[in-house]
Amino acid sequence: MNAPASTPQDIASLQAALDARTREVETLRTEIDETNRGVVALYAELDIQAEQLRQATELKSRFLAYMSHEFRTPIVAIQSITRLLIDRVDGPLTPEQEKQVRFVRDTAAEFAGMVNDLLDLARLEAGRVDVSPAWFDMVALFDALRGMFKPVLTNPEVSLIFEEPHDVSKLFSDDRKVSQILRNFISNALKFTPSGEVRVSAKREPGDMITFSVRDTGIGIPAEAHGAVFGDFVQVDSPLQRRYRGSGLGLALSKRLAELLGGSIGFESQLGVGSRFYVTLPATFPSQSQAPAGDDHAG
Repeated sequence: MNAPASTPQDIASLQAALDARTREVETLRTEIDETNRGVVALYAELDIQAEQLRQATELKSRFLAYMSHEFRTPIVAIQSITRLLIDRVDGPLTPEQEKQVRFVRDTAAEFAGMVNDLLDLARLEAGRVDVSPAWFDMVALFDALRGMFKPVLTNPEVSLIFEEPHDVSKLFSDDRKVSQILRNFISNALKFTPSGEVRVSAKREPGDMITFSVRDTGIGIPAEAHGAVFGDFVQVDSPLQRRYRGSGLGLALSKRLAELLGGSIGFESQLGVGSRFYVTLPATFPSQSQAPAGDDHAG
């Protein structure tokens, strides 16, 4: 049996359906083209914003570095003059004059610390800080820190204790940056511990990691402030904080330095009980996993 021949109406219907499908395809192609143009425009805008952000970050780093360098000269001059006055090089001072000069000296020292932190932060953000790892002795590091803080231990009600690192003898890292992190921890602990002790320790962790801890019996940090502790320019509000000013950059800088050394930092704190700040670092700096055979760093 032969199939019935297509009628003009059938052909017209097929043509209409084909035309409709063609229009749908054209509409879809137009929408895809518009979407592609939108995606291309979005990528271009993101590239522009990324470049603007890079330029803004570079300008910020340049400004901080320039400002820090410019501030250093007058700060050094103030420190030198106050040192001469306190040493009575130009004659005697009355007790009140000495008190005022010491206040100027201490303020200049705070300002110098702020400038140094700003400069270090600018270098870190600009990626201009290099790590110079080398073997160093843990006991020697603690001895150096003990000697560094001895002149500032003016409160007889606070003891600074360095525990001997029994299971850790040597570390292959950048000792200056490790020392800088610990100095920030110890300085903060002493500042906010009216009485009791500040205890510094080091212990080996699984995975060939070393954790340095600075524990104090100070005023502690309220729970609502925990999330902002490592932010830039953050200062926890307290009577002691208002008395001892600072840049609010020490902990933020420590966090970046720890990350640069392949580690991390953290803290535990309870208001009215005290705080423990710690940094965990690889015993061997990551880029130097293959150390010379003769250098045994095991404790």
